[in-house]
Amino acid sequence: MTRARRLGRATFSSLRNRNYRLYFIGQITSVSGTWMQRLAQAWLILRLTHNNGLALGVESGLQFLPVLLFGAWGGVIADRFDKRRLLYVTQIAAGLLALGLGLIVAVGAATVFLDYLFSVLLGFVNVIDNPARQTFVMEMVGRDELPNAVGLNSVVMNSSRVVGPAIGGLVIEAVGLAPCFLFNAASYLAVLLALWMMKADALQRVAIVPRAKGQLREGFRYVWSDRTVRTPLVMMAVIGTLAFNFQVVIPLMSTGIFGLGAGGFGGLTSAMGAGAVLGGLAAASRRGVSHRRLLGLAYAMGISILLAAVAPTLATEVVALFFMGAASFAFIATANTTLQLTARPEMRGRVMALYAIAFLGSTPVGSPIIGSICAVFGPRAGFAVGGVAAIVATFLAGLSFARMHREREHRVDAVAVPAT
Repeated sequence: MTRARRLGRATFSSLRNRNYRLYFIGQITSVSGTWMQRLAQAWLILRLTHNNGLALGVESGLQFLPVLLFGAWGGVIADRFDKRRLLYVTQIAAGLLALGLGLIVAVGAATVFLDYLFSVLLGFVNVIDNPARQTFVMEMVGRDELPNAVGLNSVVMNSSRVVGPAIGGLVIEAVGLAPCFLFNAASYLAVLLALWMMKADALQRVAIVPRAKGQLREGFRYVWSDRTVRTPLVMMAVIGTLAFNFQVVIPLMSTGIFGLGAGGFGGLTSAMGAGAVLGGLAAASRRGVSHRRLLGLAYAMGISILLAAVAPTLATEVVALFFMGAASFAFIATANTTLQLTARPEMRGRVMALYAIAFLGSTPVGSPIIGSICAVFGPRAGFAVGGVAAIVATFLAGLSFARMHREREHRVDAVAVPAT
């Protein structure tokens, strides 16, 4: 077997699992619809508020506010209940919300308040959906294939980030905003069908954690006491708050700096998504936990965000966004697998809920901050702040990992050399 074929088999190995293959196919359709809706919702806010960056930041923040406030409880629920059944509930709820917002836009009744309201409601769905979905991947493919499956999930998310906004931008310019929401509502049927077709006896179920008092506090104590879990989570919190605000900065870059319409906005988002597909494939070909790899990707992400901040022309901005997407989403996939493989099984739902809080729940704090910076100093400043924050957070995380490794070596030496 040639080296290229071996690499191909390694990159797509988890697709040999029937349950995961069904899930993968369903996600392709559903996530494309999700990105169409995200583009349409951002464009709706810009239209209603006459390109107000702060309003766009608030809209993005509200979508993740419930994750920030209640995300830890979502992890407790994910540990207590069957993940597959939870996903049935969350996919139906998200589909109904997309349908409702699409109908409101179609009849011309959309307002900033209603847009904000639907963002909050979708956030409550994500409180449960995020930890259930993240940990369900482990049940489908097992521990050995988890890094590959998470990497391929990233490919789905980001190939959809290419296709969804590109199609959404063309749809908005041709027929308006409402069809983007309606298509997203219909796309959830693909995931529901995939869940229904799965073989339940092939799932590698984790034992359900019995209901008991103090499980939320127990999760916090566990994370804080284990540096291998705590350090990536703290790094993700800083990066999620200040660096991962692309949904705020890119629309403002497209309209304010380069004078683009909805199609151009979709094109810039797709450029980042194309790079993210490459990053996801690279992550899918890797195995195991590597703190050095995690830190290297975070540094690359920070540098690429700074390049996007200073890119002088549309062509150079497209190139910078491509590399930013590759580094950023390889980092996300690596952080995800690092935490899942490091966490104890009975704590995995709570750890991944805190991961969602660090990555998504920080958006209600970060998006208004970055939106305000963009409104006062311009969108380039919004990117610059994120890039610097990513580099500083990565440097501090590197110091923490180095200390952890030194302490581990000292413990090994103490055991290997008995006292005399």
